[in-house]
Amino acid sequence: MQKCRAFNGALGRKALVPTPAVQFQVQRRNIQDVHITRTGKPILKVQGGRSSLGGHTATVFGATGFLGRYIVNRLARAGCTVVVPFREEMTKRHLKVSGDLGRVVFMEYDLRNTQSIEESVRHSDVVFNLVGRQYPTKNFTYEDVHVDGAERIAEAVAKYDVDRFIHVSSYNAAEDSPSEYFRTKGWGERVVREIFPETTIVRPAPMFGFEDNLLHKLAGVTNLFTANHMKEKYWPVHAIDVGTALERMAYDDNTASQTFELYGPKQYSTAEIAEIVDKEIVKHRRHINLPKAILKPAAYYLNKYLWWPTISADEVEREFIDQHIDPTAKTFKDLDIEPAEITSLTYLYLMGYRSSQYYDLPPATERERREEKKYLHVLDDQ
Repeated sequence: MQKCRAFNGALGRKALVPTPAVQFQVQRRNIQDVHITRTGKPILKVQGGRSSLGGHTATVFGATGFLGRYIVNRLARAGCTVVVPFREEMTKRHLKVSGDLGRVVFMEYDLRNTQSIEESVRHSDVVFNLVGRQYPTKNFTYEDVHVDGAERIAEAVAKYDVDRFIHVSSYNAAEDSPSEYFRTKGWGERVVREIFPETTIVRPAPMFGFEDNLLHKLAGVTNLFTANHMKEKYWPVHAIDVGTALERMAYDDNTASQTFELYGPKQYSTAEIAEIVDKEIVKHRRHINLPKAILKPAAYYLNKYLWWPTISADEVEREFIDQHIDPTAKTFKDLDIEPAEITSLTYLYLMGYRSSQYYDLPPATERERREEKKYLHVLDDQ
């Protein structure tokens, strides 16, 4: 009993002792952590990371397309709040996991509805316009998407005085081009620059990646017809490199009012890329060449009356136009990015086209190196 009383007394005395005050460490920010934007709005710059809370709010039009997922992923995982305007419910599902809960915000919009566009940009300090169409549809022509749609987005950006506007155009964009696609892209560039002079214009070359329209098109069995023997030449660029470049432009105010040409390190013709694809998938895809006078009108009616994308008349026209690079435009080098070469990544993107017999073979480039080691090369005069 005495021991129990002594123990209780000790507990009582301990309870009467005041607990020390909890000390909170005040987070200190250096002056370089505060970023002052063009409109004078301060934005706190953070290190970035999956669960960080960055100061930027970005709207990405066209985020449900091929390039859109790469820039949304990079912005959301860096802690930015990303607003994703969408048209169809099922096309945005894969973007939900790009960032933490609440980082990716979806808003339904219509490219012809000015109010829905304004609601998508009114809280943002960076706006990306990735909206584009490779072929016309019964609802949207090239002009509707590349000119009128870009004009409405630029007007909304100017109305709410958004800090940065990055407009993704296309290589060979020029108002005097024989291709309607390139012509409307050039027209759209002029329109957005007139409305918002500080627009950053980006012209990516034909892109390759997991969902591209280049490697997968050449590897598929339905890509049969061509009009120019696949002789058009361009510098293919990795979509992930373009997404990285767009992210750096958003953080760098020096890129405002600039034009960027983003292209790969080596020039290829479509025929050369098709040969690389055939080696990689260990198959030979046939390509039937038809005269332009036959294939172009046939493609026009195929695109008009079939509900699934096949080939359009303008795509046939583009087969006769090589990529032209503006020497005055900035490139990857100005963003400290080294673009990837297409031959180093074809194995990653084309494995699914191999038959089970060849599925476990190494990449084509590695097989070629192994073949060279089988032979002893000597000089003729020895």
